[in-house]
Amino acid sequence: MCCSTDQVKGVLTLQGDALSQADVNLKMPRNNQLLHFAFREDKQWKLQQIQDARNHVSQAIYLLNNRDESYQFRTGAEVLKLMDAVMLQLTRARNRLTTPATLTLPEIAASGLTRMFAPALPSDLLVNVYINLNKLCLTVYQLHALQPNSTKNFRPAGGSVLHSPGAMFEWGSQRLEVSHVHKVESVIPWLNDALVFFTVSLQLCQQLKDKISVFSSYWSYRPF
Repeated sequence: MCCSTDQVKGVLTLQGDALSQADVNLKMPRNNQLLHFAFREDKQWKLQQIQDARNHVSQAIYLLNNRDESYQFRTGAEVLKLMDAVMLQLTRARNRLTTPATLTLPEIAASGLTRMFAPALPSDLLVNVYINLNKLCLTVYQLHALQPNSTKNFRPAGGSVLHSPGAMFEWGSQRLEVSHVHKVESVIPWLNDALVFFTVSLQLCQQLKDKISVFSSYWSYRPF
């Protein structure tokens, strides 16, 4: 993907569940200094959201294929139970793409993503990458240290998908505050396709459930 704002420009390469390349330029707001950081050539960053979604799809396929070809369902309830299990896995897969994880700032700081870059990221920068619906999102946090005699009331921020300027946290022996947040995002066409396929698959499962329920009601009807 190519992403650009007034402050951030970069290219990220997503191959399956892995970021295989990242090349980012950041213009510092205070002095317009240009920072450049890129993935080390020997590194890839696995996106847990895509891995989890794939695992849920694999489980749904296993549920559907875990029977001999000659197997015949005996009751409608058996089919409904299977469809419920399949739909649960498909829903979980879709939710992993539509609902990014909420992370605290210390969790982002401790992430292995911060060690992916060469040269190493400056100590006053944090980077996070995640999937949101059909978009790959890159967030860069600029930090500044709070002085020990600061009059600010220190309140550590909780977990969030996107932290705002003013969010505080403690890292090591320092108390830090987010001064600037830069977010860029780019649509990934195959992620858009995947979300459409999840919707269609869930609709087909529900249609089958509805038909089974209708026939079950018909056969259970006993006129006097």
